[in-house]
Amino acid sequence: MRRLLHAILLGLVGAGIIHIVVLLLVPEFTERDAWSRLAMASDLYKMTRLDAEAGGAPVVKSVDPLFYAAACRFDLAEGMVRIKAPGSVPFWSVSVYERNGHNFYSFNDRTATGNKLDTVVLTPAQMIDVRRELPEDLQGAIFVEAPIEEGIFVIRAFVPDDSWKPVVSQFLDQSSCELQDY
Repeated sequence: MRRLLHAILLGLVGAGIIHIVVLLLVPEFTERDAWSRLAMASDLYKMTRLDAEAGGAPVVKSVDPLFYAAACRFDLAEGMVRIKAPGSVPFWSVSVYERNGHNFYSFNDRTATGNKLDTVVLTPAQMIDVRRELPEDLQGAIFVEAPIEEGIFVIRAFVPDDSWKPVVSQFLDQSSCELQDY
């Protein structure tokens, strides 16, 4: 019986120590979310490569080696955001994330007009204004109504083999993320 009480007491003390260590480490890990990493790498409305192919350390360490990726942070309180990428690659997909990392919208080149990446992210109120009189240069764009103010737009492009690396890199390097006035 004495051994059992000793084991239980030892287990409780060990669990308490581990609990305290975890609580002390929480601030260290919460500052390393995707928003914070992108904020350290670039400003709002600037496309930033997430893979190591662009040079330097990758912003996100777990990027699939068959995909290159780029992301931009945006703030819809300043206005709607337009994301475009020229050219053509074998496959691309995009995701729109809330600031805290929850994905709320995704699509790929198969759903875009002519496989071209031209997207506008805007709030429901901004969408009402745009619907009143749609500008001609936004005719083929995909509209993403975002129930958020701040978010992250991520583009992923497939690299089937080494011969496609320059093409896919150029596709991502020439992509743009711009505050759109309306």
